[in-house]
Amino acid sequence: MYSSKKKRWSLALAILAMTVALAACGGGNGGAKNKNADEGGSEGDKQLQKVQVVLDWSPNTNHTGLYAARDKGFFKEQGLDVEIIQPGQDGADKMVASGNVQFGVSYQESLTMARVAGVPLVSLAAVIQHNTSGFASAKEKGIDSPKKFEGMRYGGWGAPVEEAVIDSIMREEGADVGKVDIMSIGDSDFFTAIKRDIDFAWIYYAWTGVEAELRGEEINMVYLTDYSEKLDYYTPVLITSEDLAANQPELVKAFVAGAAAGYQYAIDNPEDAAEILIKAEPDLNPELVRASQKWLSPRYQDDAPRWGEQKLSVWKNYADWMFERGLLESELEAEKAFTNEFLPE
Repeated sequence: MYSSKKKRWSLALAILAMTVALAACGGGNGGAKNKNADEGGSEGDKQLQKVQVVLDWSPNTNHTGLYAARDKGFFKEQGLDVEIIQPGQDGADKMVASGNVQFGVSYQESLTMARVAGVPLVSLAAVIQHNTSGFASAKEKGIDSPKKFEGMRYGGWGAPVEEAVIDSIMREEGADVGKVDIMSIGDSDFFTAIKRDIDFAWIYYAWTGVEAELRGEEINMVYLTDYSEKLDYYTPVLITSEDLAANQPELVKAFVAGAAAGYQYAIDNPEDAAEILIKAEPDLNPELVRASQKWLSPRYQDDAPRWGEQKLSVWKNYADWMFERGLLESELEAEKAFTNEFLPE
């Protein structure tokens, strides 16, 4: 999930470029009756409506609940036949906003940018309640606080948000981001890069941090949430288009109900949930999936009253932070960016 942040930023920029095209096509076919719904079958057979959900990146434990919902029959119980697909070049946000796919996995960061640009996406559920990302470095470097970023080399993907985040948490300790050597390292592997090219990088602990544990490589983590409440945003989230939410609310409710059951299963049964993901995606490292799932399952819901619930304050805080730092052209109407109305009671 380290390299997914590079992908995420490029997707967000692509969304901005497609705004006019989306407006011209009226949001695609998302509001139309699903043409893939099963037809025929014997009388009494329950027809399942075929829908797709597109991932944000390659399969990992952020997505376990979707696989559990599909393979344990929770989507089927809601009358849905759900296909989980990869994003390809277009990216999840664009595929969902255009109406080509009904649902997707995205991030508060990119959805915020999309909505400010006029792209009609809406967040349906927070997959994980709190931001688990942070800046990681080899333990021997001694980089255990933002102040110690000074004089160090940061390796990222070359987006303005990176320096803004580093600056934000360094200011909390009176440190100067101007003393950090910020460079782009492309698709370099995190473990290779911190030994050869850089001193620290931005990772998600649930995947890359857990992998470091398995490798026996000790790292220091500087979590964003330890230094700024405004950086405790939802990443990732489940999304759909405004068009689908408005015109097919029962479909959206059914999908979210199935997904919620899947994530609840992963919360309650992390070991079995890991095996579901491993069986579905055999190219993944089984040991990493099992360890990551054990670490992440308690964090899906965390301190929220139910899985998926989102707060207006979280959406507003992060959007205000982005706007204050010139990362958004205008302020976000935060109350329109998300909804809890489709979550099960």
